[in-house]
Amino acid sequence: MKQKLFLSLSISLCFLLLFTACKKNESQDQDPPDQADVSAHAEDESEVSAEIDAAAYDANSIMESNATLSGNNATVQNIVCDAEIAFDLESDPMTATVTYNGSVCSNKRIRTGKVIVAMAKGTKWQDAGALITLTFQDLKIVRKSDSARITLNGTQSFINVSGGLLSQLASLQTITHTITSNDLSVKFGDGDARKWQVARKTVYTYNNGANAAITGLHTEGDVSGIAEWGSNRQGVEFTTQIVEPIEVKQSCDLRVTSGIVKHSTKFYSATVTFGLDATGAVTSCPGLGHYYYKLNWMLNNQSIDVLLPY
Repeated sequence: MKQKLFLSLSISLCFLLLFTACKKNESQDQDPPDQADVSAHAEDESEVSAEIDAAAYDANSIMESNATLSGNNATVQNIVCDAEIAFDLESDPMTATVTYNGSVCSNKRIRTGKVIVAMAKGTKWQDAGALITLTFQDLKIVRKSDSARITLNGTQSFINVSGGLLSQLASLQTITHTITSNDLSVKFGDGDARKWQVARKTVYTYNNGANAAITGLHTEGDVSGIAEWGSNRQGVEFTTQIVEPIEVKQSCDLRVTSGIVKHSTKFYSATVTFGLDATGAVTSCPGLGHYYYKLNWMLNNQSIDVLLPY
């Protein structure tokens, strides 16, 4: 199966948590949380998660496009449509400098800035345990729908835990990747930079098409399955826990078909459940229709539910 298919799956994963929610500009430090507060935080977390995933999947595409880096002579076409790529395969580590040029090749966003992709000389991306380091240098992403922007700096580690290439998934049946970071800096608009940490795993499987399941790897106290944690745009500490794996299936047009995520701050705990119909019941693939997600949080000891399409 062609690499483009699996990169499409990856892009779907990247945007799996983006909500159609209103943004709230005022600080929520002293106000009780309402739908705008909760949705805005969830949207911010989702967008950051989406963009660091997008950079990792670009790196995967670059690895698989080059025989020296991939270890596979059957290379595939590089499909990073909004960047120029400069390789240095003689240095140690070997590097690919990805310069995002602001080209409009996505209906979702415009990217500028650089990501340096580095892998130790002699390593092959198809090998089990192969490690790529991504260094973000003022990577700015502008969302086309409302011109909101984030800027990323810092590093993340991208590991091919199982070995194998996504272009070989149909024959390999399963491939596992992890993404971790301890020093990402995230700036929302013109605000202060916030520290962001990441630890999550994606398991790709093949069953009548490509499927993917995302889980969190970090544990704090008795809470496991945490995928992201740090400070949000208001400077409030948060954790995002994947309670049930986020599932994406090619058989459902590469859409998120199920999963539960929990966002926690000192002000609220909000749970998002995916894969529902308009009544809030779990549903099979709705074809061209909407899936719905349920956003639930507590306010004044009362449980509040909002059901929205995606």
